[in-house]
Amino acid sequence: MTLPTLYLAHGGGPWPWMHGPMRDYHDGLARSLAGLPSHLPSQPVAVLLVTAHWEAPVFTMSAGAAPGMLYDYSGFPPETYALRYTAPGAPALAQRAAELLASVGIDAALDTERGFDHGSFVPMFAMYPQAGMPVLQMSLRRGLDPAQHIAAGRALAPLRAEGVLIVGSGSSYHNMQERGPSAFAPSQAFDGWLQRVLAGPNPAGREAALLRWEEAPAARHAHPREEHLLPLMVAAGAAAGETGRCIFREERFFGISTVSSFCFGEWQDCPPPAMR
Repeated sequence: MTLPTLYLAHGGGPWPWMHGPMRDYHDGLARSLAGLPSHLPSQPVAVLLVTAHWEAPVFTMSAGAAPGMLYDYSGFPPETYALRYTAPGAPALAQRAAELLASVGIDAALDTERGFDHGSFVPMFAMYPQAGMPVLQMSLRRGLDPAQHIAAGRALAPLRAEGVLIVGSGSSYHNMQERGPSAFAPSQAFDGWLQRVLAGPNPAGREAALLRWEEAPAARHAHPREEHLLPLMVAAGAAAGETGRCIFREERFFGISTVSSFCFGEWQDCPPPAMR
């Protein structure tokens, strides 16, 4: 059965392991991610996760069998620099993904040393806390050209029928300098555009709109630099023409900005599990 593709907000820092306000801000996102596996039409055999926190000269796959950890954040409690997410890697899938890209003339590479960054281990822990699901990380390509990332998604689309869940991990709003009440209006404006483009009635026109994302309302306010948006391009490219839907939306995430997650393809409408 063909799996959908996803574009997920991964939240701020190592939030699943924290307590107090930082963790409380993420309650809605935590519920959404925890319930997500129950909405898939079948259990994935592995996850190919495009992380906003890795850029390389060409699309690069993490090819280690037992990835380590990259604590790519700062200013958090000491214990968050010792946490572990012990999911296995997917070396054979890394090779398969690189070959799919190469088959359409897209350069790709393997990296056997890359560990899980928080764009990967945070949403994976929230979805699969037992860490049994194999995870392949894929980088963005430097230059952040949306057309190149949509094309990469198209090339990787056959993996969906092989049981691989393709996930873009980023954030639909990511302006680290605008973190007060003034973020609300521009984040809502950009989110409104995303809702129309990604979850609207015209999936055939989605790619053309995404190529011109900078023309969207408040686009550069929402993404002064677009690394947290580009994982969406891969997820959308891998589901060309398929229906999209919003699967998480919080109008005042962290109390200040609107953030959403999206699914493309089949999504089972069943009740999510209770929060742990």
